[in-house]
Amino acid sequence: MLDDIGGEQKLRDLVELFYDLVETLPEGSNLRRLHSRGHGVPHARVEQFNFLSGFMGGRAYYQEKHGHMDVKLMHAHVPIRRGDAENWLICMRTALAEEAHAGPHIDKLNAAFERVAMVLINEVPDWEDHLAASG
Repeated sequence: MLDDIGGEQKLRDLVELFYDLVETLPEGSNLRRLHSRGHGVPHARVEQFNFLSGFMGGRAYYQEKHGHMDVKLMHAHVPIRRGDAENWLICMRTALAEEAHAGPHIDKLNAAFERVAMVLINEVPDWEDHLAASG
């Protein structure tokens, strides 16, 4: 798949645009909040590229660095709701379209992204739930 989208530089461009959209679109607001509880969006830009390179059949930078490619483990501590998964998909689909990626290989990629995004939905308590309960 990495070759189908034009290689590593095209993937870097896609990831950069994706996070530009996360940082600017209303759909990215909770994604920004979730990233702010971790290492932040700048870190996510690097690790998203590292992960997607291996995910798409290129060099497995994420696995080389962290020893695994377990997306559930990466996000196990993050409260991810259906809306978060859907908003992630909106931002990624928008980035793919704006980068002029289209065709059956992109349909396949979008389907894979959707499967992964839906698997990440969990019941981890939100970090701010205690504020609502005490307020």
